[in-house]
Amino acid sequence: MPHTAADLILLNGRFVTLDPQSRIVEALAVKDGRILALGSRDDVENVSGPETQRQDMAGRTVIPGIVDSHCHPDSAAARVAGWHNLEPAAIASREALLRRIAEATDVMPAGGWFAGYRFNERKSGGYPSLAELDRASGGKPLFILRTDGHLGLANSAAFQALGIDRDSQDPPFGAFDHDPETGALTGLVRETAAHLFIDHIQAQDRVEGMMDGLETVFGEFLSYGITSAYNSLTSSKAIQAYQRMKEAQRLKLRVGIIVSGREEGLVEAFVRAGIRSGFGDDLVRVIAVEWCPDCSTSGRTAAYYEPYVGEKVLGEPEDNTGMLLYELGDLRERATAAHTAGLQVCVEGVGDRGIDFALDVIESALEAQPTADHRMRVEHCCYVTPELLERIKRMQVIDSSATGFMYELGDAYRANRGAEAMGRMWPHRSLIDAGVPAPGHSDAYVCTPNPFTAMWSMVNRLSDSGGPLDGPGAPSQAVTIEEALRAYTLLGAYSGREEAIKGSLEPGKLADLAVLDRDILAIPSQEIREVQVLASYLGGDEVYRRNGAASG
Repeated sequence: MPHTAADLILLNGRFVTLDPQSRIVEALAVKDGRILALGSRDDVENVSGPETQRQDMAGRTVIPGIVDSHCHPDSAAARVAGWHNLEPAAIASREALLRRIAEATDVMPAGGWFAGYRFNERKSGGYPSLAELDRASGGKPLFILRTDGHLGLANSAAFQALGIDRDSQDPPFGAFDHDPETGALTGLVRETAAHLFIDHIQAQDRVEGMMDGLETVFGEFLSYGITSAYNSLTSSKAIQAYQRMKEAQRLKLRVGIIVSGREEGLVEAFVRAGIRSGFGDDLVRVIAVEWCPDCSTSGRTAAYYEPYVGEKVLGEPEDNTGMLLYELGDLRERATAAHTAGLQVCVEGVGDRGIDFALDVIESALEAQPTADHRMRVEHCCYVTPELLERIKRMQVIDSSATGFMYELGDAYRANRGAEAMGRMWPHRSLIDAGVPAPGHSDAYVCTPNPFTAMWSMVNRLSDSGGPLDGPGAPSQAVTIEEALRAYTLLGAYSGREEAIKGSLEPGKLADLAVLDRDILAIPSQEIREVQVLASYLGGDEVYRRNGAASG
């Protein structure tokens, strides 16, 4: 067989290339895991040989594999076995939550903790009181992490287990909420205070268990056509797990490591070792380092210049403008050291004050080490005012947009920031028109990893309830379906300096593909969230097929 002959040819499809000409072609050839040729059937048959395998795509639409450029599979993997998933689909009311707690703790062995995650008080009946949690848990320690990962609920036994009472000092950049009238703990804990409980519960996690959990998490990712995941705030245990999974051939999805600045000393270890962004291979690669100084708008902790509006939570500060989790001078020093060492820098900014803070950090690093194509990123980057957009453009910063929030958390954003603010929330039309790269991401499992729900919101500017995400009287920030798709493919790859090998279907790029059940570019925009992935390919190998979907 000629050395150029394809290993695999996929025929009779609608391959959405997302190349510079936005071509749609009918056939694609794969050699050694990469795209050898694409175009008409005749074009592709020219590179066939006697051993070339063929698959008929039966007219299905095929897109480049999704690149989720900011998600947390490692934290999800750590929780998938031992924590309770309390997402709204499972917990529709406060009574349902308390019943779940009572049933679980009733059979729990002595010394065990009830740990829950993905709780959304807006969709599950509000926050239960400390007294309600104590009654339901029967004296066993309990901690529930809110869906944003920034706030949590603890019961009295959990506070006692960590030696915390009403007189305990708040940890730096965190808070134990108190009833303003009685001074008693309410059970709600914020930011670094929540991480005291998370760290306590997860202290015994093992790399082997994380590997098992990652296989489960990535199975779901592949069902949504995600073939590359950039793991935000990757822990040291996860870095070990990814390497061991690769060695054992258990890794069926490409991983980009964004090293956690939250784990003390981890970024500094990469700097000392001389590890630079790009280190690794096509399966596991170091993308960047990241710090998380800003917080949660849906949880009313993200940093804004103007106070939050709407209903306050018991114990919430007056004239609440949110909080930042680092001192500016400290984070400038950390980020500058990483940037100077050749590591791409990501800094989280959600509210306008938080985004300004992130840009201050990035600007300081660039002043110390000017770099033309630095690709530093502001993560989430939700509330982008015109002034911030100009600053982002001038500094050539990537707006790493939390588009996943639009669908599941959009109503909370509107309630907490007001209708007028929504015209500047995730302003993708303005970002595209200004030439600012703005990839989309899920932040899973803060929100579902399903990219099509986020694309639906980007195109329709609606939340999952149908609530509007544009400001009254302001120009719409809606984008086209193709623009939304590019945000989850080519722009995602660009944000990790991988656009030369993924994100579009072009000769020489990795043959990472998602086969859809309908033509995403031709359907009415209201159908986008109904799109299902029939199969996912990694390097031309089928790594997922939906039950009941016919094979080629």
